[in-house]
Amino acid sequence: MQHIHTEVIKIDPLHPEGAKIEGAAALIRNGELVVFPTETVYGLGADALQTRAVAGIFAAKGRPFSDPLIVHIADEDTLKDLSSAIPEQLKQLTREFWPGPLTLILPRSPLVPRLVTAGLETVAVRMPGHPVALALIRAAGSPIAAPSANRFMHVSPTTAQHVLADLDGRVPLILDGGPCAVGVESTVLDLCSAVPTILRPGGVSLEALRSVLPEVQLSTRHNIAGENPQTEAAAQKAPGQLLTHYAPAIPLLLFEGSVEAMRTALLNEIRRRGAEGEYVGVLVADEDVATFEESGARVHTLGSAAIPEQVAGALFAGMRALEAAGVQVILCRSFDEQGLGLAVRDRLLRAASGRVFNAE
Repeated sequence: MQHIHTEVIKIDPLHPEGAKIEGAAALIRNGELVVFPTETVYGLGADALQTRAVAGIFAAKGRPFSDPLIVHIADEDTLKDLSSAIPEQLKQLTREFWPGPLTLILPRSPLVPRLVTAGLETVAVRMPGHPVALALIRAAGSPIAAPSANRFMHVSPTTAQHVLADLDGRVPLILDGGPCAVGVESTVLDLCSAVPTILRPGGVSLEALRSVLPEVQLSTRHNIAGENPQTEAAAQKAPGQLLTHYAPAIPLLLFEGSVEAMRTALLNEIRRRGAEGEYVGVLVADEDVATFEESGARVHTLGSAAIPEQVAGALFAGMRALEAAGVQVILCRSFDEQGLGLAVRDRLLRAASGRVFNAE
């Protein structure tokens, strides 16, 4: 695609300046792309109702048309324009989790371009909780379609600098609102299935959803270690469903088992690869750091293993930091699946393309 100048503008994340928001909104109305912060990751936005603008998202990311986009709204009343039917569970969910990191799969209305939905009769919608995102949607006067603002399948961006590394020359404007608080994408909940089903774990936990809708289930496709790679030709019902996704440019290997078994297996692998002259990076928890201090590996901690919110918030930035450090492979321990730990595991499985080693 044609190279364009990318401008990065710092914006107050809590009280976004009106002139900056209006400048970005004018671009959206004119069919241009704007990168903006959300509480989850940075989004690459275009007017969801302008097909040509939406096509620009796919071109900038190198994203296949079989991967649907999430439509971001700032007012629940907008749902009547985007969905042909409102499921009965929606009000309970939006009352508890909107604005916030929950995406709902709903029946698509004819107003929504098929390019947004990968040709499917469903549409993914969420109301973000970030003040900049909400202000931009309101000022644009239209829903904004926005996947993560990175090259397709690469690690998602949680800072404006991550976005610039991937999309410099491909977008006209990046609104820099600082680091994202949640750090992993939204939970995608399918309300068009017989039982409400999580298609992608994310910023709202399974436990939290079940506190409102006890019948919510997790898709059987969540544990993907043995899955066959999917073809790009098949439309996915939700984003983030491919076997390889959220992946660094270098191999990532995931280790599972008890904490001591994982540490031992990681150390053995570091020594084996180090003996062959390979520069190894490791993603671990604060509690693991002492084990690897003399290992010769580049150690990056994701925070306390006991606080999944810390791990989720640091995950993508950690992968990118090790990439930038020039390591040749990333070895990562697994984490407990409670709370946001479920989303962390999903992202690690996909970043590893299903390459999981049992350390026991």
